[in-house]
Amino acid sequence: MGTYLITGATGGIGAAVAGLLRERGHDLILTGRSAEKLAALSGSLSGGAHARTQAFSIGQATTATATAVHTLVLDLNEPRRLEAALVEADLPDRLDGVIHSAGFVHLGTVAETEADEWIDHLNTNLVSAAELTRLLLPALRAAQGHVVFVNSTAGLRANPNWSAYAASKFGLRALADSLRAEEPELRVTTVYPGRTATEMQRRVRAQEGKDYRAEDFADAATVARVLVGALETPRDAVVSDVSVRPH
Repeated sequence: MGTYLITGATGGIGAAVAGLLRERGHDLILTGRSAEKLAALSGSLSGGAHARTQAFSIGQATTATATAVHTLVLDLNEPRRLEAALVEADLPDRLDGVIHSAGFVHLGTVAETEADEWIDHLNTNLVSAAELTRLLLPALRAAQGHVVFVNSTAGLRANPNWSAYAASKFGLRALADSLRAEEPELRVTTVYPGRTATEMQRRVRAQEGKDYRAEDFADAATVARVLVGALETPRDAVVSDVSVRPH
């Protein structure tokens, strides 16, 4: 089994990915801004269907080793502080994968969007992903690991009112492409979800002045299945880019 670090783990797609990886018996390092939400997620992944089980063999019964689920509070709007946070966390020397699923969006026209909002988008969606990847490269190299960037269809096409978010996601696409070329021993995947039923989407719909109906969008669990499928692709191939859109 492997060890995977997930950013934005308490969000819709991040939490769904964490659940699927936990079901498969992997160790998890869950990151997010809220210690309370991380603790709740960790607790949910340690009970119910994810609880410790008994492993039986002829003549004896032993308790299976529980998958480790660790939490780490990170503020991705402060990329210069990430290195110190990782040093204090004492992360493992090997990582089988890093899933960048954290994201920030606030809609606005170019005329309305001020420098601070541009900086917030770029720090959270791009600079912190680059910095975390840089810091975790030794552990990823040791395991010949997999880096997954949860991008957006906004990383393929910029629409009105989405300039800052789209720019950060276009940059994230460039980061993934460069990393793939520079680190041939790693596998690098970019997932481009369309509109997905998450709390972020609920906030977006409110900014657009429209109703939120989860059934209008792709389920976060569906996106997670596609992402985990890319992680589980045999090592003779890599899913480099995949789009997941509502039907």
